[in-house]
Amino acid sequence: MNYLVIMAGGQGTRFWPVSTAECPKQFLDVLGTGRTLLQLTADRMRGIVPPENVWVVTSARYRDLVAAQLPEVPAGQVLLEPCGRNTAPCICYASWKIKKRDPRANIIVSPSDHIVGDEPAFRKCVADALEFAAETDGIVTLGIKPSRPETGYGYIRADLRYSSGRKAGIYRVDAFKEKPEPAVAERYMAEGGYFWNAGIFIWSVSTIINAFRVYAPAISRQFESLLPYYDTDEEQARIDEIYPQCENISIDYAVMEKADEVFVLPAEFGWSDMGTWSSLRERLPQDARGNAVVCAEADFYDTSNCIVHATGLKKIVVQGLDGYIVAEKDGTLMICKLSEEQRIKLFH
Repeated sequence: MNYLVIMAGGQGTRFWPVSTAECPKQFLDVLGTGRTLLQLTADRMRGIVPPENVWVVTSARYRDLVAAQLPEVPAGQVLLEPCGRNTAPCICYASWKIKKRDPRANIIVSPSDHIVGDEPAFRKCVADALEFAAETDGIVTLGIKPSRPETGYGYIRADLRYSSGRKAGIYRVDAFKEKPEPAVAERYMAEGGYFWNAGIFIWSVSTIINAFRVYAPAISRQFESLLPYYDTDEEQARIDEIYPQCENISIDYAVMEKADEVFVLPAEFGWSDMGTWSSLRERLPQDARGNAVVCAEADFYDTSNCIVHATGLKKIVVQGLDGYIVAEKDGTLMICKLSEEQRIKLFH
């Protein structure tokens, strides 16, 4: 049986003032589609994972947001982190919970705030990876074929000389690379064999549990020790007690970079991690001068390459700007150069 684990605990405020710590970007309709990023993440798995097999790991402060946006997910499958400890502890927690219910489970782990343009292509990749993971002890990650020398993503280097004997189009991972400097990113593009790390993983529950036992034994022991308490009234209190003791570490550092049987499935399905206003603008329809609008009516005069995102204003008029963000929510208006958006965190 297939399961989906959505990681939705991040306090993403890069889209301030639209996103805040109280309601980060995964709970917002940033694209103006009528569905939040969290809902879109669950939607694209339909036909692969039944709704009753969806799990969400999130901060305790976002429990009500998850319940309101994904009412089909049973309350017992919304796992509440008392504090942030990066991706390894949250994946280990969900894996042990699922293993207790279904020792033969196959699991897809996905961030909650990414965008996929070609959903049929995405589902085909996931289905192929699930088939491979179910038949092997392999850990599979989806690698996005780079379209530019991006410095904002980590990279996966693959050995493309030999495809896996079990599944064509899946290759062994040689190395994981940190976010590169521009010259290094250019070299990755020129050499080939490098893919953006999308942070989407597919494995059997037995494979990931064994990997945690070998490569992150302290984390594994902490969650394995709670087996008698899972699905009982004591579970949350026990989680609240042990979670702050967990190492603050990503799944990449804890497991992926250490494990032997790690594979990548190179993919092209219009992926974006939606980490910046610039990446959001690229995903939106634009007028002839590169301007994009969400949730508002806007008139542009002598204006190019801007993004307007407003929920509380009926109409916005922009004149004489090039490469700006104009964002409004609940009476707060921000106007900022797209090239300076890394400074947004200073504004709030």
